Amino acid sequence: MNRLFEIGFVLFFASVPFWLGNLYYLHILITTGIFIIAAMSLNLLLGYTGQLSLGHVAFFGIGAYTSALVSLGFDLELTDSYTFVFDPMPVWFAFLCGIVMAAISGWLIGKISFKVRGAYFVIVTISFAEVVRLVSLNWIDLTEGPMALNNIQPFTLGIPGVWELTFLKKEPNYWLVLALCVVSFVIIRRLVQSRAGRAMIALRENESLATSIGVDVTRYLVLATIISAGMAGAAGGLYTHYVRIVDPDVFLFIYTVTMVIMVITGGKGTLAGPVVGGLIFGILPEVLRAFASPEVQWIIYGILMILIVYFLPEGIVPAISKWWRQRGGSDTARGTAS
Repeated sequence: MNRLFEIGFVLFFASVPFWLGNLYYLHILITTGIFIIAAMSLNLLLGYTGQLSLGHVAFFGIGAYTSALVSLGFDLELTDSYTFVFDPMPVWFAFLCGIVMAAISGWLIGKISFKVRGAYFVIVTISFAEVVRLVSLNWIDLTEGPMALNNIQPFTLGIPGVWELTFLKKEPNYWLVLALCVVSFVIIRRLVQSRAGRAMIALRENESLATSIGVDVTRYLVLATIISAGMAGAAGGLYTHYVRIVDPDVFLFIYTVTMVIMVITGGKGTLAGPVVGGLIFGILPEVLRAFASPEVQWIIYGILMILIVYFLPEGIVPAISKWWRQRGGSDTARGTAS
């Protein structure tokens, strides 16, 4: 039943470009989908290992900048007599490089940070994000600093000179983002249902008990960070090749806050939580914009978050699941009584 619902859900969203004529609304769905991927990656850390990363946007930005630089090419003056020249590479290769670089950054932060967890891990991740932002802002020879990297190539698949599919219009970009959302969802589901995923959940529930039965704490936390960072880097790569410009604002703290909101309100530690939370808080600002001033929008936005957290402390998806199970149980009881 769940599998049929998931297939129907994906098919419904795959059909959206055929009947949604407003390209601006399609743009909103594309950017929402990109942040849903980022939120799913954060949920792997926050929801399944219990580790809060408030610098998660760093991996998003690293993926964006790496993919942009590799696709554009760059010159880097190493000494007075030698300049390293990197020629432009195909976009699909640049996209993979962004994922790998973000994953390597996740491995580095994981190896350093998980020696000190809790509040110390939060501080390390925030500091890392700020350091990366300052590098992107001040290393002008490489990143163009506040002037931004522009004229970035759109996402392209194929073999140069033989066959290429370029994602210039919004419809192809929408389907690309939807496909990456599905792939990310499947990867996370397979992971959390595996032995490694069960170890991560055990660490979240009771680290001391998990350690006592032989669970390698650092190994599984670093594994989660690597996969989470790589997935956030993929979201960053999609973003940069869709908007075709990237600047240091991609590292703004508000983006991490947005991911956390999507995870918490949707239901952390659930597969569908970031998807539901992402759809609500990705589309809601555009709905409010139609009839409310910016100040009123933020007030409504904040009140809605408070109400969800207060009345549904576990999130929307766990609350719906609990209601559905209770409804099924009461139906069964009535059937037995009759």
